[in-house]
Amino acid sequence: MSTEPQLGDGCEIGPDVSLGEPGDGPPPEIGREATVRSGAIIYPDVRIGDRFVTGHNVLIREATTIGDDVVVGTNTVIDGATTIGSGVSMQTGVYVPRETTVGDDVFLGPHAALTNDPYPIRQDVDLAGPILEDGVSVGANATLLPGVAVGEGSFIAAGAVVTEDVPPNRLAVGAPAVHRPLPEPLQEANEIR
Repeated sequence: MSTEPQLGDGCEIGPDVSLGEPGDGPPPEIGREATVRSGAIIYPDVRIGDRFVTGHNVLIREATTIGDDVVVGTNTVIDGATTIGSGVSMQTGVYVPRETTVGDDVFLGPHAALTNDPYPIRQDVDLAGPILEDGVSVGANATLLPGVAVGEGSFIAAGAVVTEDVPPNRLAVGAPAVHRPLPEPLQEANEIR
């Protein structure tokens, strides 16, 4: 088995990029026409689709699957054991913990923080990241607590703290977030790709 990363045609890999180090496992696979900018670290056992683009200093850990047409912004961390769909846009400084699922055509604003541990250090529990269904938008600096499910087409306002599930096509605002009907200007589908 090859230990070299598998890169599709037309990939541009910047300086000081680490593909497959540190760690054990199958080398990372990146599809066609990807742009991986300087300082990115992509662990082994990562599968990424076509037309993938990163900012600088991105970290993507093992056991992560990423679809086509995904943007991962500068200083974003995807902590592994995560599934990310196609047409996803993560802005600068997003944090995605282990055991998270992100659907297709999802937008994560700058410094959005997803969490997976309900009792950090205090109790030993199974980790459960959020589930973001297709077409979700998450505003800047929003925080999603462990295990919450955000329904298709919903919009999480900037700075919201989501402590419970959000039904499809709702607006979540505040800390803790409350759910409201989705205003008419926000009823359009995300157009990321």
